[in-house]
Amino acid sequence: MHQPNYREPHADRMAMPWVRLHATKDYLDMPLRAAAHEGIRVTFNLVPSLLDQLELYLNGGTDRHLELSRRSVDKLSDEDKQELLSTFFSCNPSQMITPYGRYRELYDKYQSGRDRRDILVRLFSSGELRDLQVWSNLAWVDPLFRDEQPIKSLLAQGRHFTSEHKHALLDWQIELIRRIVPTYRKLQEEGRIEVSFTPYYHPILPLLCNTDIATEALPSLALPRRRFAHPEDAEQQVLLSLQKYRELFGEARPGMWPSEGSVSEESMDLLRRLGVRWSASDDEVLQHSLTKAGMDPAGSLKHAVYDYGPGLKMFFRDHHLSDRIGFVYSTWNAERAADDFLQHLLKLREKYSDRLDEVVVPIILDGENAWEYFPDDGAAFLDLLYKGLAEDKRIETVTMSEACDRLPARNLPSIYAGSWINHDFRIWIGHQEDNAAWDLLSKTRDALVQFQGEHPHFDPERLTAAWNQIYIAEGSDWCWWYGDEHRGAHNLQFDTVYRQHLIAVYEHLGLDIPVEMARPIYRGEGRPRVAAPDELITVTVDGRITQFYEWSGAGRFECDQVGGASHRAACRITAIQFAFDCDCVYIRLDFRSMKDLELFSSPRVELTLLSPESLVLALDLRADGVTEIADGIRYATEDILEVAVPRKRLWESKFGRLGLRISLFDGRQVMEAWPEEEPLEFDVPEKNQEIFWPS
Repeated sequence: MHQPNYREPHADRMAMPWVRLHATKDYLDMPLRAAAHEGIRVTFNLVPSLLDQLELYLNGGTDRHLELSRRSVDKLSDEDKQELLSTFFSCNPSQMITPYGRYRELYDKYQSGRDRRDILVRLFSSGELRDLQVWSNLAWVDPLFRDEQPIKSLLAQGRHFTSEHKHALLDWQIELIRRIVPTYRKLQEEGRIEVSFTPYYHPILPLLCNTDIATEALPSLALPRRRFAHPEDAEQQVLLSLQKYRELFGEARPGMWPSEGSVSEESMDLLRRLGVRWSASDDEVLQHSLTKAGMDPAGSLKHAVYDYGPGLKMFFRDHHLSDRIGFVYSTWNAERAADDFLQHLLKLREKYSDRLDEVVVPIILDGENAWEYFPDDGAAFLDLLYKGLAEDKRIETVTMSEACDRLPARNLPSIYAGSWINHDFRIWIGHQEDNAAWDLLSKTRDALVQFQGEHPHFDPERLTAAWNQIYIAEGSDWCWWYGDEHRGAHNLQFDTVYRQHLIAVYEHLGLDIPVEMARPIYRGEGRPRVAAPDELITVTVDGRITQFYEWSGAGRFECDQVGGASHRAACRITAIQFAFDCDCVYIRLDFRSMKDLELFSSPRVELTLLSPESLVLALDLRADGVTEIADGIRYATEDILEVAVPRKRLWESKFGRLGLRISLFDGRQVMEAWPEEEPLEFDVPEKNQEIFWPS
């Protein structure tokens, strides 16, 4: 369970509302659902800085979304109303807006008028805006709490809410937050769940120890100008976490999921020395660790407990099964999904039938973000999954510590430095923006150390506050949003908050703030127009963004950044994305608004693939569902256009260089074409020869 540290320096205010909203949707219902099934044992990992933010809400903390929600509609300025309308639909529409009639009405009205910003706020009555204030909070309430008041009454009423209704809902949110930590503590004391922690502010520990370690996985990676090597900071992040754990749960030796499954020998040596009982990463990291140690991965047991020196047990998640829950099952029928998972486990049981007393299958995944893509927040799937696991006598669920106690551990002499994302650290270092963030952090930390040495009698409280800002800035989430991997609506806001934390260090010390702190790191439209794919991706071709990370790692061409401002404003196709896996090449088109195409008499896209022969596909944008074309080619349009083309249709060898052109037609008339000059080109490597070089 994790969200970035949104708390603004010098304030009891969060820059974004996601801690509060996820609290009503994920943090409490998840352990309660697991504990409702006798015999089910689940380990929940909590990030200490997340718990700090929950506590802040209990002590009067706020966020902009909460402030706009509480504000009386008649006291909203036009700017407030614009902000409310542009931010209060920030969730997955198919599962969190469409099922609720009134919320869907408001969303459709906003979508139809969003291009008329000059009159948009006047399209909504006071009653509609108040209903939106309620629904933008109510839609985040997990189904487990729908029988509680005032939730039950609000859902039944649906619309025409009063200020009293709104404040009752917002007060209920805070009271639910108050129940979260006591529930985890009670369930752990009862032996129903296990609670583990992460280093305090969710840093990438190996990079804190030494940023040069990133080159173990990516030897040619571009590193920051200033090497950051502060294992003492990594140690402090762990010690602060252990102290917080003792305060809340009383245990002396908890396990620790390292942020993003990031491990290295130096960071795991640190955990072992500080008495952490177990840690974990991804099975790709295990494979490379075994190779590094001169052991044969094919001859080693993947699903096992490993012993990295005396005292620290290691788990390596089953990548395939974990990701089926996180990224695949959301589009499946709940019964089919739960049964598929159980059948995969039983196949593993059959595979290991001669050594079952050695085998554990670690299933490790994000605790919150997947569920908004499931119907009813995953309630039906989770209940069926837990029920199936509990009733099948061939399968036993155990917590991580139980697995440590009961299973023999295999020796792991070496650890490969990597994370659970592509067994490297490329998300957090190597891109120009990432490296700039590391350099600012390093400069600020050096200034703090120098100041502390020159002022031995300086106010210790202000020094502690300055160091806390450094530790916050060491969190992984800032660099998660820097670079080309994750571009979203809040990148500039993350950049601003990151630099505010560094600025706060200088403010606590009374030092002049360096001018570069005022310059954004996030380059926005200055980033390259074409980014190559940087990982294998399998897409669900349904015309929708099936889950948040479905296209993460795809290549990208930004149509709305080419040419002059008038050209960018007029283009209907805003971006082209392209990716591939071992079987198919995938193309995605993003549109400024699907409403624009309703004005076309006969909208279609002509997709030209050059490989080296020319393959031209005519795609009807009004076709319903998934359309199958000859040779396994298929496409679908709803919110976006998604196309899958089998590699064998493009090359006899199934690999090669691919050129790409896109044309948007209305009947016979070409409305726009991309790229304007040379075709987009990228390489699709031979299977098992994929090497994704850093940009």
